Amino acid sequence: MTAGNVVLGLCSYTHDSAAALLVDNVLVGFAEEERLTGDKHTAAFPERAVNWLLDTAGVDPHSVGLVAYNFDGRRYLDALAATEMYAGRDTTRDRAQPRAESFRKVHDRFGSRMADLRDRFRRARVVPVLHHRAHGLYSFASSSYDAAAVLVVDSLGEVQTTTLGSGRRLAGGGCRTTIVEDIADPASLGYAYGAVTEHLGWRRGDEEGTVMALAALGDPTRFRALLREAIPITDGGFSLDPRWFPLRVLAHDYPRVSAGFIAATCPARDPSAQVEAVHADLAAALQERTEQVMVHLARRVRSVTGLRLLCLGGGVAANCVAVGKIVEAGIFDEVHVPPAAGDSGTAIGAALAASLDNTRHLATGVTGRCYLGPAYPRLVLAENPRPGLTAHRPAAPAKHVAMKLAEGHTVGVFSGNLEAGPRALGNRSILASPLLPDVVERLNDTVKFREPFRPFAPVVLASAMADYFTLPQPAPYMSIASGVTDLTRERIPAIVHVNGTARVQTVTADANPFLTEVLTEFAALTGHPVLINTSLNVKGKPICGTPDMALDCLTESGLDALMLEGWWVSKC
Repeated sequence: MTAGNVVLGLCSYTHDSAAALLVDNVLVGFAEEERLTGDKHTAAFPERAVNWLLDTAGVDPHSVGLVAYNFDGRRYLDALAATEMYAGRDTTRDRAQPRAESFRKVHDRFGSRMADLRDRFRRARVVPVLHHRAHGLYSFASSSYDAAAVLVVDSLGEVQTTTLGSGRRLAGGGCRTTIVEDIADPASLGYAYGAVTEHLGWRRGDEEGTVMALAALGDPTRFRALLREAIPITDGGFSLDPRWFPLRVLAHDYPRVSAGFIAATCPARDPSAQVEAVHADLAAALQERTEQVMVHLARRVRSVTGLRLLCLGGGVAANCVAVGKIVEAGIFDEVHVPPAAGDSGTAIGAALAASLDNTRHLATGVTGRCYLGPAYPRLVLAENPRPGLTAHRPAAPAKHVAMKLAEGHTVGVFSGNLEAGPRALGNRSILASPLLPDVVERLNDTVKFREPFRPFAPVVLASAMADYFTLPQPAPYMSIASGVTDLTRERIPAIVHVNGTARVQTVTADANPFLTEVLTEFAALTGHPVLINTSLNVKGKPICGTPDMALDCLTESGLDALMLEGWWVSKC
């Protein structure tokens, strides 16, 4: 195998480290490092993910011809041009020079990162890829669309925070993605959402979903005017008012909300403090403004591209309620969000970009795939794999799981290839019956150990989706909040959040035969092909990517049992 046929894509040194591998322009696989090490959002070089990919492909590091990195650090210097302007304004003067120095420091750090990659892969050419190009190309390539608008919204990629463009598949296997318009820092929706998340006492870059859930309990009117002033909508997109969200400095000791913001809202909440009405109201106003901006951006990209399909990417695309608002608005015929819309997925996007530039062909094996990581099909367990646990192999695993769920058990599932992205999609899941009284409280209190207001997502057979949900399109990656039908409200209210929505996953036999069989068997027992599906982990830990991590989850939580690669593991 020639070196040019092997392309390694990397997200590394920042957060959410991950790796993807193309061989002969076909995606071999993708894995997030946290799932293999247990270190959530790790910034370390994804050594275990890379080793698994190379072993799977049967190649060694010397066979890698291209290493594609998910940032082009040279572009951080673009931020320096505005330093004099910011220094001349009262609202940004104090941060103008620290901002410039921080962007220069990240640029310099980029050079050492590239040197590290060249040292690790001595026969490879190391190629930096513009961050938003990596996001956009992965989002488009993972869809089935021939042509689509592409909208990427995150916190920061070099100096871009939002890009509007398009993707087109070309005759002969080519592809063209174009950025038509962009919005640069300091206007950043991801920055604003992360800033308020941190102010409300949750981890920025990790727990924005908690704030989104909390928003449903609040009243946005209390802080609506403030958020509209702080995040004004413009003809071309939006901006941030530095009186409320100070100019970004790429250093931890610069607060992201101003003293004026604190005075107008509430003091910063300690993570251990009780959640109060003021916190819910602030979350509600933030979420409402985020939805308004995202719908506005969707209308804008529809206008500048003229295309009727949309691909979303970037961290803000994980805001399923905002995505649901875009779908409800009817701006596009269909909306696609890839399974790994955040930064980890740019490992795939970077590999695609480098390969496309090298071969003029778009790599295959990306479209419609989410189960891309390690699997353990030959796993053998002892009768007592851990103290207090017993294991055996039932003759009909899916039927066994369905029966236990119908009886009220909470069951972990570890089966097949590891999912890509933050949502458990049936291969690393915790399943429960939505028909049980107090199931949400039980899961939050004794299994997930998280806030009581956090909802749980449903998974449904695609063929039965219309009976339970109002969403007018499939949702295979649990990325869109949907309205629900009367049947759902009456028979399975446990899956409906306070705002009347559910972040639904639709499943087909082609995509996930085991989960489809579980749902079919559960429907035969209960009449409903719907289950609660949450990730196989507890709060603060990543989704379990290895059998040992899954067994740890079983022993350390209120899970009743685990179906682990065909082994039924239960507590004695």
